[in-house]
Amino acid sequence: MEIVRELPLDQIMLGDCITLMRMLPPASVHCIFADPPYNLQLRGELRRPDDSLVDGVDEDWDRFTDFAAYDAFTREWLTECRRLLRKDGTLWVIGAYHNIFRIGAIMQDMGFWVLNDVIWRKANPMPNFRGRRFTNAHETMIWAARQRDSRHRFNYQAMKALNDDVQMRSDWYFPLCTGAERLRNQHGLKLHPTQKPEALLHRVLLASTTPGDIILDPFAGTGTTAAVAKRLHRHFIGIERHPAYVEAAIGRVRATEPVAYEGLAMTPSKKDTPRVPFGSVVERGLIAPGTVLMDRLRRAQAVVAADGTLVAGAERGSIHKIGALLTNAPSCNGWTFWHFEREGTLVPLDILRTEMAESKT
Repeated sequence: MEIVRELPLDQIMLGDCITLMRMLPPASVHCIFADPPYNLQLRGELRRPDDSLVDGVDEDWDRFTDFAAYDAFTREWLTECRRLLRKDGTLWVIGAYHNIFRIGAIMQDMGFWVLNDVIWRKANPMPNFRGRRFTNAHETMIWAARQRDSRHRFNYQAMKALNDDVQMRSDWYFPLCTGAERLRNQHGLKLHPTQKPEALLHRVLLASTTPGDIILDPFAGTGTTAAVAKRLHRHFIGIERHPAYVEAAIGRVRATEPVAYEGLAMTPSKKDTPRVPFGSVVERGLIAPGTVLMDRLRRAQAVVAADGTLVAGAERGSIHKIGALLTNAPSCNGWTFWHFEREGTLVPLDILRTEMAESKT
C-alpha cells in the first residue's frame, strides 16, 4: 500500500479508517479525537410511549457477544493512531459504558499513557423509559499521551481562564447537540444519532492543541471535529465511511468561518513564558539601580541593587527570596509581588518582562 507524500489537510475522506490511515505518513499529526463505534446492535426499532423513535442508547441495545472481534478492530485503529501521532502528541477517545473500558485497557497495553479520564455530563440526557436502570447521563473521554515520556501540550492557563479563573475539572457539563447545530436529513430527522456538540470539541482542541496543529478524526461522522478545528485555525483530516455523513460534513465545514486571528490569543502557560533573570532587566536599563520597590499595599519595601538583587535592611537576595522573607512565606513570585512607581501609579515588575520581550521583536 502506497503512503501519500503530502497530508490531505483540511479534507474529509470517504472510506475505511484503518485503510486510509495506513496510507498516511508516520508521526504526522499532533492530536487525534476518536469517537469509535459503541460496539452495539439494535434489536428492532426503539420507540417511546408516544411512538416516536428513541435517539440514543437505551437498555434494549445489545452488546456484541463477540468481544474478540471488537477488540481486534480497536487494536487495528489504535495501532494506526499511535503510528501517526508525533512523539509528543495526544489522543482523545470518547465512549460509553459499552466500550470505553475495553478501549482504555487496550490503550494501556499498547503503551499509551493515560493523562485524564474526562466525564462529559449531559445537561439533557435521554430518559430511561423502562425504568429498569439509572438514566445514562454521561460519556467518558480518555485523554492519553502517545507514550509515557511524551511532553504533551496542555494549555492550563487557557483552561483556567475558560473556567472563570478556577482550575478546570475533569467533569464537563454540556447539553446534547440540539437546535440549529443538529444536522437533519431531508425528512427532518436527525442525520447522525450521536452527533457531538461543538462546545465539547472546542474545549478539547483549546486544551490540547495550538493554531496550525494537525487534528485527525478517524470516525468523523458529520464533521464536528473538522468544523471546530477550522474555526480555531487548526488543520484537520477527517475519515468517514458513511457517504451521507461525508457529504454533510463537507457542507458543514465549507459553511464554517474561522474566527478572526486576533481572537485566537490564549492565556499563556507559565511554562511557556521565557525565563528572564531580573538582573537582565536591570542591565537593559528598564529599571534603575536604587529604585524603591514595594508590594501593592506599600507595606513591604526593598531597593534594587546594580547586580539585580534587592536590599531590605540587612537582608539581600533575589526578588523572590526577599519577597518571601518580608512576608514570612515559604515562597514568593517576585515578578507579581513587587511593584514600582511609574508616572504616579504602582505597576508590577512583571510588566518589564513584557517590555523586554517586545523590545527584542
